[in-house]
Amino acid sequence: MTLPDFPDPQRAWAYRPTSPLSGDSGEPLAGLSFSVKDLYGVAGWPLRASTHAPVPDPGESVLVRRLLDLGASAVGKTHLHEIALGITGMNGFGGTTHPFDPERVPGGSSSGAAVSVALGQVDFALGTDTGGSIRVPAAWCGVAGYKATKDHPAWSTEGVLPLSWTCDHAGPLARDVGTIVRVHEALTGREIAPQDWAGVRVGVWLPEGWVDDAVWGAVREFASGLERLGATPEEADFPEVLDAYSPIVLSEAARVHSKALEQDDPGFTPFTLGLLRQGQALTEVEVEAAHERRAVYRAQLDALLTRCDVLLAPAVPTSPPLIGQDDVDLREGRAPLRRAVLRLTAPFSLLGAPTASLPSRVPFAGVQLVGRHGEDDRLLGLALTLEG
Repeated sequence: MTLPDFPDPQRAWAYRPTSPLSGDSGEPLAGLSFSVKDLYGVAGWPLRASTHAPVPDPGESVLVRRLLDLGASAVGKTHLHEIALGITGMNGFGGTTHPFDPERVPGGSSSGAAVSVALGQVDFALGTDTGGSIRVPAAWCGVAGYKATKDHPAWSTEGVLPLSWTCDHAGPLARDVGTIVRVHEALTGREIAPQDWAGVRVGVWLPEGWVDDAVWGAVREFASGLERLGATPEEADFPEVLDAYSPIVLSEAARVHSKALEQDDPGFTPFTLGLLRQGQALTEVEVEAAHERRAVYRAQLDALLTRCDVLLAPAVPTSPPLIGQDDVDLREGRAPLRRAVLRLTAPFSLLGAPTASLPSRVPFAGVQLVGRHGEDDRLLGLALTLEG
């Protein structure tokens, strides 16, 4: 079996072998193809993490091997935002562009993953999510994405080059929730039934000023749709968590790449190198204080998800920005792009809650559904109902 000869003007693909790694026939995922974000270790395939710097070898991915055993076939590896430290898709190989608009970014860090499913090149894609890296490109490319509860046994990060062991998650992207559910069912051995929205308490987290008018309206309309299904929407409040998230992620990323950082010019792009140097400069006291703040935020999220069954939130603040655009116009005014995106998505990777990114009525600007820790099956069942 040879690979389909599709073009790659978006620079989504980091490695495509002559033939795919074929999954076992007769298994639950037989007939499905998938792409692999180039952080996952795959035997016989290179791992570069979309950087020219040297990177550690994480060993073979447990998740990739499990998917092959379940019958899915791996087509190749996709590009990412360099070492996963970013939300646009830029890297040392030219960066990945949007699947339908070459002047715009696809989102990151799982940029190539989102493009590969948006263009129908694979049935699903393996991504990782440390601060929004599945949900942001899913939203900006108009597909679905899912980040499991932290350390979910079905979605192993063993054999994946880490960015932050505190915040890293594995998960899939696909053109529809049904495919995500099929993969999750195969991995867990449990069937997921569509869930009734009647009586579900939905906390609507839509901070004033953090999105543009189009996204604001889309989230409100999504909430109204849930209400028509019998859910009970109510306003929800949650703080910005970047004062905990950024020190933890940058300090851990600097430790992961410490050997490369011993060189004056290790090969990272200037933006990535600057962030890693920031992480190196953080003191133990500063990092410990960030972990203490994280514990406070975790308690706040747990309390919120006691009052609500799920949260509804924007996945991105605007539609996809132009390549090279550093700021976005929001209801509160002009804001740095990186902060504008991360303050919406980072809470749920920092705190490990299962989260699905779903398309909304605004093209390429999705919403997030956030569930309680460990309630992945229920969350996916609720998302599945919306697609029916």
